[in-house]
Amino acid sequence: MSGIEKLTEIVRDAKRIVFFGGAGVSTESGIPDFRSVDGLYNQKYDYPPEEILSHTFFVRKPEEFYRFYRDKMLCLSAKPNKAHLTLAKWEKDGRLRSVVTQNIDGLHQAAGSKRVLELHGSVLRNHCTKCGKSYDVDFIAHSEGVPTCDCGGIIKPDVVLYEEALPEDTVMQALDDIRSADVLIVAGTSLTVYPAASYIRYFGGKAMVLINRDATPYDKLADLVIHEKVGEVLSAVDKALSAG
Repeated sequence: MSGIEKLTEIVRDAKRIVFFGGAGVSTESGIPDFRSVDGLYNQKYDYPPEEILSHTFFVRKPEEFYRFYRDKMLCLSAKPNKAHLTLAKWEKDGRLRSVVTQNIDGLHQAAGSKRVLELHGSVLRNHCTKCGKSYDVDFIAHSEGVPTCDCGGIIKPDVVLYEEALPEDTVMQALDDIRSADVLIVAGTSLTVYPAASYIRYFGGKAMVLINRDATPYDKLADLVIHEKVGEVLSAVDKALSAG
């Protein structure tokens, strides 16, 4: 039996699926990841991406931060791919409880998903660091230099930078969902970014499935491992489910 056939059986029998996704879910929409050969961490800038995307760097060199951020982190032309669309369909059909994502692009919501727990925030939301006023992503994209609020404060994207804590409420909701799931599908993530990667250890349900192009440190713990593109796998499973 192929991996697709096994996953189809697992999904068909599931009562409460939770999907845990990383950058590999969005690469099929043309959004670059960080750690692959052609990812952001292997491109050359005046400063390493990890340093630019840190709280300290944002405070000390906001001009340099926004130069990189607008160029590499805002992929506003990207559209949901087969993975996003399939997950939104499964939620609507009652198969999927929630999407827990490390991505910040908002593509799950664009595809129609309602319960999306964004561990690392979203580029679509921004706020003034002085008065808290909200600004949309278009304001950031079309501003120049360091975007500032009407009150004079610097505007910061609602993304979790290095050195910053993950949003506690979102984390607690994600852990609750993972604990109560009977099937956990982990996809498009190297499972090397902590603390998020450690959250899958809270799963105690029937089946954990890993879908990723490359091997991960958690492959040996999974009930099923598929080393293929996430969108292709999920759409093939959905097609098989629809065929009965």
